[in-house]
Formats: sequence, structure tokens, C-alpha cells
Amino acid sequence: MKLDLMDRQLLTLLQKDSKQTNKQLSQQLNLSVTAIFERIKKLERNGVIEQYVALLDKKKLDLGFMVFCHIKLTQHSEKYIAEFETEAIQLEEVLECYHVSGEYDYLLKVVVKDMEHFREFMINKLTSLQHIGSTQSSFSINEVKNTTAVRL
Repeated sequence: MKLDLMDRQLLTLLQKDSKQTNKQLSQQLNLSVTAIFERIKKLERNGVIEQYVALLDKKKLDLGFMVFCHIKLTQHSEKYIAEFETEAIQLEEVLECYHVSGEYDYLLKVVVKDMEHFREFMINKLTSLQHIGSTQSSFSINEVKNTTAVRL
């Protein structure tokens, strides 16, 4: 889908605050409320806007310990990859999972309460998954940048 300047401006505003009303958006973009409504519906239909979410403060939910886990599989067969991905998706502590190039096969973003919770996760969940050859974990010291907004 080809985005025009108005679509890009609308998406930028929605990324900042998707709870803005169509009236608020129309005032900022100098378009009618109907035009805003139609543009948003078009962007949703075409999959440009995938979903709307509430971003939560993990620390206030007592989930402020972030870990990045590098996973190396024992083999790179299609079967092992599919089985690992199916199992990794089911782990509630895993917020993001990426199949990556380089020394390791996967990068997982894990959020837990503390080191004890992470240890429990590693022993009881992650290392019990099939086909894991090795893992390496890095603990977040400080969050420098965390955004969901894509530059348009």
C-alpha cells in the first residue's frame, strides 16, 4: 500500500496516542472527522495498523527484570526449528522471540520479577524445551530507549 503524507502524519499521531478521538486527529491534521475515519479504516483493512494495545509499566507490575537469552539449537533442521518456535511462543515470560543470524539461532526478550524468578524460568521452562544446545543470557542494567513507534 502506498502511503501519502497525510497517512504518515496520521500514523505518527496514532503511534503517540492511539486513544485520540477522530475529532482530535482531524483538528491536528486539518481534515474532516469522516476523512480521518475513512483513512484509519483503510489503514486497518490493508494491515498497516495491525492492532491497538496498552503499554504497561513492567516495574509497577513487579516484572522489572529484563533478560535477553541467546539460544543455540542442536540442529538446524526444519523440524527442530518449527518445534522450538511452537514451544517458545507458549512461554508467558517471553515477550519477543527472533530467529537471528550469527553465533546463536534465537534471541528471546524475557521479563520476570527478579533473578530467582529467572532461574526458575530457565530451569523449569526454557532449558526443558526440545532441541536447545546452549543458552547465553544478558541482563538489562538500564533501559536507554524503548519505543514501539516506527519513524515515518
